[in-house]
Amino acid sequence: MLKLPPLSLYIHIPWCVQKCPYCDFNSHALKGDVPHQEYVDHLLADLNADLPMANEREVTTIFIGGGTPSLLSSQAMQQLLDGVRDRLPVSPQAEITMEANPGTVEANRFSGYQQAGINRISIGVQSFSPDKLVRLGRIHGPDEAKRAARLAASLGLRSFNLDLMHGLPNQSLDEALDDLRQAIALSPPHLSWYQLTIEPNTSFGSRPPVLPDDDALWDIFSQGHQLLTAAGYQQYETSAYAKPGYQCQHNLNYWRFGDYLGIGCGAHGKITFEDGRILRTVKTKHPRGYMQGRYLDKQNQVENEDRPFEFFMNRFRLLEMMPKQDFSDFTGLSEVSIHTQIEQALAAGYLSETATHWQITQKGKLFLNSLLELFL
Repeated sequence: MLKLPPLSLYIHIPWCVQKCPYCDFNSHALKGDVPHQEYVDHLLADLNADLPMANEREVTTIFIGGGTPSLLSSQAMQQLLDGVRDRLPVSPQAEITMEANPGTVEANRFSGYQQAGINRISIGVQSFSPDKLVRLGRIHGPDEAKRAARLAASLGLRSFNLDLMHGLPNQSLDEALDDLRQAIALSPPHLSWYQLTIEPNTSFGSRPPVLPDDDALWDIFSQGHQLLTAAGYQQYETSAYAKPGYQCQHNLNYWRFGDYLGIGCGAHGKITFEDGRILRTVKTKHPRGYMQGRYLDKQNQVENEDRPFEFFMNRFRLLEMMPKQDFSDFTGLSEVSIHTQIEQALAAGYLSETATHWQITQKGKLFLNSLLELFL
């Protein structure tokens, strides 16, 4: 029997001032002004169409991503979140995150976002090196990034996050660690520290820069990890670190195979139904089609044979102990159905187990793809 996991809401704002060369997210360089009012109307119409799937379940987290959501006016954000609260029961304790770029962070707008209900901000810093920021196509400088972080700290929000990348073009170990030290000095409760990867369909994909080799990357990761640990941050996911009690609840719900509605251009959703179906949805990517009212692009059911892989693909990103019961509860399958694969993972040293829990090992983290292949 399937149990319904917690429900989150993801909202996508597709515009950026300019497209970064490494970015493969669904973002579009802005031509003219953001259609604030029109886009919010479409988001709420999109949500209306999805409401039967939510079935009046309470929303525990909201994440507004992009693109650059901080290009949306605080009035539009107020209208959007009011519209969401009118349509869905939102938990009074809900974590409500908005992504922002340092160059679009203005104090007066931020207090407006806060009044609308935003209680967590994720700031896309990426680096504190002026040269690296230019190479990454970022439109802010190091000073703006620091000002944005200090502003976020002063607002008395529930939390804020700094996004930082390593393994940048021609980046030395010292440069990578210097970025990390500057981020730690700003004392964010949460730090996303992830390695730059070259994705197809990006300008870095067609003209790849020279990145540090595997040995250099390992040095950056291991020494950076020590720095973060010494500063009181705990790694709880492949590229996420937090001070105790400050993990991103929205992302935890994704990785624990939770449910989420996705509205806005290119947004993904996953919903579990009382009758045991699990449905994935994808919304129309391009703003032009989306704003003609064609919201749903495709949907598909997650079949029983695909559920173990989908469950563990998310779950194994987390370093925490995983209750075995969650597998049965959220996939509707018995533990017996994956007995062989679990035995192989234990024998290979990828997992450890107790009577009630599984946990990924250091070796499992290093050979994550091999571990996941067992469940394909």
